[in-house]
Amino acid sequence: MSNKTNIEQLLTIPINAFAYELIREELLPDIIGKELDRILYWAGKNLARKYTLETFEDIIVFFRQAGWGDLSIVEQNRRELQLQLTSPLIGERYKNKQNTTYQLEAGFLAQQTQQQRQVIAEAYEDPKKRSEKVLFTVKWDAKDPLNT
Repeated sequence: MSNKTNIEQLLTIPINAFAYELIREELLPDIIGKELDRILYWAGKNLARKYTLETFEDIIVFFRQAGWGDLSIVEQNRRELQLQLTSPLIGERYKNKQNTTYQLEAGFLAQQTQQQRQVIAEAYEDPKKRSEKVLFTVKWDAKDPLNT
């Protein structure tokens, strides 16, 4: 059974936001501790390797399906992509917790960009608490291709 088939089956099951937040915002930080950001970034990159997406539109759909929120392009140039992520859960996280992280999503974006553009890429999060969104900056250098 392929990953796509598994995802399609899982999408028919309603998600419990409390259960998701309990794991993401309470359990993982307690288990991982100080290395949370690094491990989540790596985990995001690992997920992107398992779910290789061909286009940016596919990434947008994946974010929605994963319950991460609505992703959109703010600005793009030849070396950088600025993205915005919004969702009701992001607003709730900002209201209820000061130190939330979006490194899982950043790692995922970095790896997807790397795979799609075939260059080394990095992503940085910039939480915007007042506007209840997260901005991501994905950077790459065309002169730094992947070693294949």
